[in-house]
Parts: sequence; structure tokens; C-alpha cells
Amino acid sequence: MTYRLTGLGLGMAAGVTLAAALASTASAQTVGIATSNPGSIFHNIGTAVASAANEAGLRATIQPATSPNQYIPLVASGGIEFGAANFQEIAYAHDGQEWFSGQEYPDLQLVAMIMPIVEAIFVRADSDIHSLQDMVGQPMVDGYTAQQTILPQLDAIYATEGLSRADFTPVNVPSVVAGADAFIAGDSVGFIFAHGAGKVIEADAAVGGLRALSVEPTDENLALAQSHWPVAYFEQLTAGSRPGVEEDGWYFAYPMAIFTNANVDEDTVYQMTRAIHDNVETLRSTFGGFRAFDPETMMVRESGSVGYHPGAVRFYQEAGLWTE
Repeated sequence: MTYRLTGLGLGMAAGVTLAAALASTASAQTVGIATSNPGSIFHNIGTAVASAANEAGLRATIQPATSPNQYIPLVASGGIEFGAANFQEIAYAHDGQEWFSGQEYPDLQLVAMIMPIVEAIFVRADSDIHSLQDMVGQPMVDGYTAQQTILPQLDAIYATEGLSRADFTPVNVPSVVAGADAFIAGDSVGFIFAHGAGKVIEADAAVGGLRALSVEPTDENLALAQSHWPVAYFEQLTAGSRPGVEEDGWYFAYPMAIFTNANVDEDTVYQMTRAIHDNVETLRSTFGGFRAFDPETMMVRESGSVGYHPGAVRFYQEAGLWTE
């Protein structure tokens, strides 16, 4: 059972046929993919997507930055062709909401929904912390001045146990990577990160083992989480499937996307969309998180106010995945 998001109705379409052959000029095109810093989940995703694009003849390079709230506007303005980010933040930027308040980016468009981010708060496996309640009053990473998307995610997870950021002693960091470093250094009793990210594997080795704190997947908790992060849902992971997952448990999750801007050439976006769809094994061999990616569900029926780029629409129509 999975508690799926309700706010934006991300129902999935199924059924696929092969699209027409790529244009012969594809190999001449070079594009950039904006990602977060090395060790982050978006860096892993962007690297895998670049590998798939290169295999398909669309030359791609990744360009890391600190966080999506820095590079989403760059993609929107045409400074780089593509980016990897969570869908909620793309929607906020498109509509000029939250930390993008006062500045809309209406040219942002979707290429593909990919696998979800599944997040946890991690603590040392040899600690006596088995729930968020056990951490109350202790030092915990906070601030995230360069990655504002993290604060409402922390609020969402804390809310499932009736807590807030005020219940912990803040250790201010600029980003999730810096937060993991603070944890490794012993400055914080926990840190938030996506399951499967390289930094989690690094932290697991550095401290001799992690414990991922799970959530109770009740309807009430889902509503509480969505009050802070509207597209949140809960995803189950099995014991041993990821570092820190000691037993079967439920975790905070939300969708990720590859996005672009309206002015990128239609053929280029078509080629990128097809590369993601057709090169699943390359995606998975480059980053294991793509084991959760199903190419038949990369186009969703509803995406709120954020539309799909015409190049992506063309591919989905040819592949039999498109629904109006």
C-alpha cells in the first residue's frame, strides 16, 4: 500500500509503443543539466540522465549548483536547458509562491516525472534514538539558507509526531550536504537526506552505521505532512533495502522531475524525453535509485499549473502515453 499525493492528482497513464527514430542531427546537439552539489540526490539523477542522453546521441553535461532554488531560475531564464528538481519546488517557482514569492517563472515546463524522493531523518545506529521524540531538545540541523526547500520538508516530517523545529536546538547549515557533514562531525544528532544518495552512503560508513527514522502512515499524518508540503505521500521501504532501514517502514516521499523552459528547441526536448524513456538500464546502472523509475509512468495526467513542453508532448503522443 502506498499513500499517494492528493493535492495535484498525479494519476499515471499506462501503455507504450515505440516512437519514430531520432532526427539525424541529434548527435550535434549539446545541452546542460543543472543539478545540486555532488553527493546530493539531484546530482545522482542528473548524472544518470546525462548518461542516458549521451547514449541516445544527445550530448549532455551536468552543471552542479548548491540547490534547486538557485538553478531553477537559471533554467527558467534559458541559462541552461534542463534541470533535475522536486516537483513541488518547480511548481512554487512557476507560480511565484513561497521562497519564490513576487517572482513567477511561467516559462518553466515539464519534461518527465521520474522516481520519487524518499526521505528520512537519519541518526547513528548505535544511538538510543529510535523516534523523533527521542531527539527533542537535542542539536539538529536547521537553517538551510541556500536550500530553502528543506525547511518545510522538516516541518512536514516533524508534524507526523506532533513536533516542530522549535522542539530542537538548531544547528544552522546552508544545504543538505553540509547538514550531513555536520552530523558526521558530531555537531548534530541527526540529518535529513534522501534514501539512496551518495552522501547517505558516505555518512553510513563514516559513523559505523545509520538508523532511518520512519513515520506512521496514517491519514491524519498524511494530512499534517501535506499541510507543509502539498505533494507529500508515504512510501514503504523494506528492511535492508537502503542504509539505515533496519526494518520495514514508511517514509516521507514526493515526486521528482526533469524540467526545462518554453524556449528550448522542440526537437531537443523530444530527444531528451525519449532518451529517458528508452534507456532505463543506463539510468539504473548509473544511479541505482532509478530502480524505482517506471517509464510508463513518466507522464502524468495532471501537473497543476506547470505544463509539459511541446517536445515532451510529441514524444508522449507517439508513445501512446499522452492523455489530455
